[in-house]
This record gives sequence, structure tokens and C-alpha cells, in this order.
Amino acid sequence: MSTRDGHAIEVTDLTVAYGDHPVLWDVDLEVPHGVLMGVVGPNGAGKTTLVKAILGLVRPAAGRVSVLGRPYADVRRAVAYVPQRGSVDWDFPTSVLDVVQMGRYGALGWVRRPGRAERERSLEAVRKVGLEELAGRQISQLSGGQQQRVFLARALVQDADVYLMDEPFQGVDATTERAVVELLRELRAEGKTVVAVHHDLQTVPEYFDWVTLLNVRRIASGPVDDAFTEENLRLAYGAPLGFLGRNGRPPEEGLVSE
Repeated sequence: MSTRDGHAIEVTDLTVAYGDHPVLWDVDLEVPHGVLMGVVGPNGAGKTTLVKAILGLVRPAAGRVSVLGRPYADVRRAVAYVPQRGSVDWDFPTSVLDVVQMGRYGALGWVRRPGRAERERSLEAVRKVGLEELAGRQISQLSGGQQQRVFLARALVQDADVYLMDEPFQGVDATTERAVVELLRELRAEGKTVVAVHHDLQTVPEYFDWVTLLNVRRIASGPVDDAFTEENLRLAYGAPLGFLGRNGRPPEEGLVSE
């Protein structure tokens, strides 16, 4: 379904407003194939709205979005989405494995039930995120970090070309964060494109090779070495930061944005 021509994601003149309040204003963005990109910016910068606009979950006031060179509706099976953990009803009575298998419904359709092949693929994804022993457990009984891993596993079984993740590290422990980073790097090594809303500026140079700085408008976007500069961060956050160390890397006592 996908093509390597053009960009994985293209956003042109995108404006999104809630009532009279613009959340994104005239945003242009090109995301190449095969990058691991972080989207950073202050609270209210429009990071989550950008992801939802790409997915067609919010209606833009102006502009257009294409994914893999086509409207999202035409390629939705090639796109996987990991929402914020807080946006999910974790009291829904279902197991870890059942949630992960839901990631196969796009390929199967809602009429066909997952068979042995889908179950094995789902179990492999559960193993990849370190939850094999909890495959039968109700999701309400999991910790926050474990719940985040479940949604990552559900995305993995989709075998998508583009992965959109909203705060995948939010509320997880250090062990889970390292495991998630390694999985994202594996996806990038397979030629997948990963876009992740991120809040910890200190880890941007370590985790990502591409970054977009956003504050209603796009401030900068490109390879981390080019775009993640003190000047661009000052423009994004609206105040002198003065925390970047040598090679553009924040020191240990850097600023965390939200």
C-alpha cells in the first residue's frame, strides 16, 4: 500500500481552532520515511492536536494532510496510533492479549475473528514488550507502565508503515522507557516512520534523530543536530532557556516542558 516516493507525512498550511482559539496556525511539516521524530513544545503548543489532525480525528479550519502520499482515509491500515494512556478507559473488562489482538482488526475486518496466526502474532508482540506472563490479565489490573506497553504491542501487530504516538513515555518507569526506546529504534531500523509527542527535552538528542519544535506555529523541524538548538528552543518556549550543553545536549539539570 505504501510508497517510498515523497514523504511519509506532509502537512500543508494546517490551521486548527477550537472555537475562536487557534491551536495550530498555518503549520507546514514534512516527515521523511524511516525517521524517529520527536514533537516537542510547551503546554498548549498543539502537539496532540497535530497528531489528531494527521489522523483525521479533528477537523482543520484550513490546510491539508497526506500520509504516504495519500489522504489518511486511503491508507489508514498502514498507520498505527498509540494514544495517551489517560485517554483510555482501562476499566473495560478485557485482557492484555485481547487488546493486542484488536490491532489486527484493520487487516481482518470486523466480521472475521482472529485465528491462530493472529493469536501467535499478538503473543509475539506481547513478548516483545515484556508482558508474556500477563497476557491473560485484565488491563485494569496493570500498572501505568504495563498499560502503556499493551498499547505499544497493539500498534506493533498492525505492522504499519507509520506510527503516531502521543506521549509514549508518560507515566512509565525507567525500565519501561528504555524498553520502549529500543522498540522504536527497531521500527526505525525496519524502515518504519515513528512520530512521538515527547515532553522531556533532556532525552531528545538521545532518543530521536529528527525533531519538530511546535508552539501553535512550527518553529523548526529537521535532523536533531540542525533543529534542536538553543535559539529554536527559545523561540518555541518564549523565554531564554540557557540549558543546552555542548553539542546541543541539555545538561543533567535541564528543563522539562510539561
